[in-house]
Amino acid sequence: MNGFYPEGKLYGESENKRCMSSLAALADAQVREMVLEAPVIMCDTEHNLIVDLGCIKGIIPRNEGAIGIENGSTRDIALISRVGRTVCFVVTAFRTDTNGKTQAILSRRKAQELCRDYMLSSLNCGDIIDAKITHLESFGAFCDVGCGNIALLPIDAISVSRISHPKDRFQVGDNIKAIIKSVGADGKITLTHKELLGTWEENAEKFSAGQTVTGVVRSVEDYGIFVEITPNLAGLAEPRSGVKIGQQASVYIKSILRDKMKIKLIIIDSFDSDYSPEIKYFMPSERIEEWEYSPKNCYKQITTKFCG
Repeated sequence: MNGFYPEGKLYGESENKRCMSSLAALADAQVREMVLEAPVIMCDTEHNLIVDLGCIKGIIPRNEGAIGIENGSTRDIALISRVGRTVCFVVTAFRTDTNGKTQAILSRRKAQELCRDYMLSSLNCGDIIDAKITHLESFGAFCDVGCGNIALLPIDAISVSRISHPKDRFQVGDNIKAIIKSVGADGKITLTHKELLGTWEENAEKFSAGQTVTGVVRSVEDYGIFVEITPNLAGLAEPRSGVKIGQQASVYIKSILRDKMKIKLIIIDSFDSDYSPEIKYFMPSERIEEWEYSPKNCYKQITTKFCG
């Protein structure tokens, strides 16, 4: 994404290290308005962020800490919570402190604006980007899509297999791939993820009738129990007492009905566990125009069409 990544990505890169190896290199990065990344070691009493640049210390003034801090739409907790973490920034100036040491003045807000402007002008719906999970709510996952800019990944866009909460699929700090689903008039970006987890056929071909495999119980109904055997594929098992949502289950695959897009299962055992099916991405290119989950000629069609 043209050098704009979720925070935490750039810090270990060789070019980032080179730019912070000397005052001359930092000055060159200032001229080129490069986005760099380094760890925050302190937030002072005025909520300025102190950043360790290696060769010198850097300061991100409070109002430069994030988009929205100056007008109050972003709370100061967004600054305090960065202590101990790496942040993106651009170098805006240099100054000498009272002890005669050179300090760099930095702006995280400017880095966020550069990233946001690039995304709004250069990316389209259907483009696949890097994202990092920052916060989980019942309705979805919030993701850093570049320099601390946040986008929402709604829960129903995480996977075809239904989950009760985003924590069933992700943890805070996970680096994932996501697709730009929409961009609002206010610049807010909404993401989707399920289209990267493969079609019904791509997932079903990994299994065969007669196998016994591991899954996670996602729904318990009067007529049966839905067990997810991979993130975009679940089957229906016959009713069984004592089975609870979220449990790990060993299931026997009774049949795979491609024309009906159904997998019939029998639960052998279920038990409490932290097991979660591994996420595997199916990415033929850097963008998706249209995605068809359902097998051809299936009576039920599940598709996603992205805008131009």
